[in-house]
Amino acid sequence: MKSNFHTHTTYCDGKNSIEENIICAIQKDFDVLGFSSHAMLPFSDDWHIKVEQFQSYCDEVRFMKEKYADKIKIRLGFEADFIPGITEPTIQNYKSFDVDYIIGSVHFVYNGKGIFEADGSPQSIQNAINKFYNGNAKDAVIRYFEQEREMLSFTETNGKFQIIGHSDLIRKTNIKSNMLNFGNDMFDENDSWYIEQLKMTADAIAKYGAVVEINTGAIARKKMTMPYPSDRFLSMLYERNVPITINSDSHNKDNLDCAFDMAIQRAKKIGYTESVIDFCKAGSLTFCKL
Repeated sequence: MKSNFHTHTTYCDGKNSIEENIICAIQKDFDVLGFSSHAMLPFSDDWHIKVEQFQSYCDEVRFMKEKYADKIKIRLGFEADFIPGITEPTIQNYKSFDVDYIIGSVHFVYNGKGIFEADGSPQSIQNAINKFYNGNAKDAVIRYFEQEREMLSFTETNGKFQIIGHSDLIRKTNIKSNMLNFGNDMFDENDSWYIEQLKMTADAIAKYGAVVEINTGAIARKKMTMPYPSDRFLSMLYERNVPITINSDSHNKDNLDCAFDMAIQRAKKIGYTESVIDFCKAGSLTFCKL
């Protein structure tokens, strides 16, 4: 079976409509397609769904779900940001929209002094490190993982989300990680402090019970040559029995299944034999063999 729960459309920063994505998914033999517009209730910015469009987005997904019910399963979700004290990816926050799932993600890293976008340009990240972390990239990276763990801790008692998005996104602009001429020479993934951050985050994810996505989005956008998370991080998650799902983080319908073969082979190499293929509101997961 084939699924993707991380799909962006023209409601946020995607290039294609909901229906265009569905038609392409059917052509690519998908069994399940989930939509996950960027969301940061009660706010919105240039690449998040506008607050006034939340209901129309949900209505359109549900309409298309019925229209194509005989060809594909459609699921409604959001990729909701976590910024401490500002916006949280809790089920309660999105309860009125009756979603099938929430992806909890950290894009904006906040340390009390200022915010930088972990998914931003290499120069913008370096500028923020210089300004808010006295030029110390290690402190900025540690803060990224701390905020992920805070997201898990906060939503544990305020309404759990189902999927943790691109769990080591901070690697994207690190030249030593992405093997492309994109980014900065920020840190070494073999340093003991970095490995310790992965261990602590893997422990927190396992305790929480979230599904981790193998995310191929940066490959489609030619920013990395391998998916998130890294092999080392994925191995830690496997050792802790954390379930996975394979997502493309698609912003273009043609990339709905980008590098899925690679993702499957990596998961198998680590030891995984199945992935989550569907979610339901009752909280149960449907698995499929890899």
